[in-house]
Amino acid sequence: MLTNPARRRLCGVPFSLLLAGPALAASPTAEEVIERFDKLLWGSTLQGQFEMTISTPSWSRSLTLKLWTHRPAKSFVRIVAPAKDAGILSLRLGSEMWNYLPNIERSIKVPPSMMLQPWLGSDFSNDDMVKESSIVHDYQHRFVGEPRVEGVDAWEIESLPRPEAAVVWGRLLSLVRKGDYVPLSTRFFNERGQLVRTLSYSDVRPLGGRQLPTRWEMQPENQPGKKTTLVIQEARYDQPIAEDVFSLQNLSRRR
Repeated sequence: MLTNPARRRLCGVPFSLLLAGPALAASPTAEEVIERFDKLLWGSTLQGQFEMTISTPSWSRSLTLKLWTHRPAKSFVRIVAPAKDAGILSLRLGSEMWNYLPNIERSIKVPPSMMLQPWLGSDFSNDDMVKESSIVHDYQHRFVGEPRVEGVDAWEIESLPRPEAAVVWGRLLSLVRKGDYVPLSTRFFNERGQLVRTLSYSDVRPLGGRQLPTRWEMQPENQPGKKTTLVIQEARYDQPIAEDVFSLQNLSRRR
């Protein structure tokens, strides 16, 4: 039982200090931050429509695509515009991927060695579009800084490949906004430590029942002036998706 002097000393302690211990204990780990931002962007399932614009200093082209994904193992992408590209499909089941090309009416299996090749000439890879590798499960994470980015407090997190993970990036550096776990950027480094590309997120607004960065811009380091922008136009999260969406039969259906 506290004596009267002890009670007086306890009453003199600010309430905020009494809560400091539990608050500090509840601070997220780097892995939890990465999981939260990954879940924010992708959910357990996502059905969405995106506009992709590929730009260089001399030309640009735009595609409209629909995406269905069921984390962690299934993805389906269909281009719906422009007409000359409509009907191009991509399917991932586990570690396997296929592209369907309507001009030759054939499905082509993508070998693992091609997963980091550009998807339809964009700065996003085959792997990016169907999410074979996972930043959550294939990397180990640690905090390396807490910068302010454009007046906002953020975490800087370094992600290094797990020994058993089949990934090619030697290192990732992500900036994630504190408070709402909105990602600001991810930089991708090769095994020699050289920066290869940067993915920046912007235009945060309500969509799909959450606050999302709706503009994603990928810029390669070795091609000045080239970039690919994805703008989310529609998004439905955590809703059931019919199993036959993720099937080889769906690749060959007439549309």
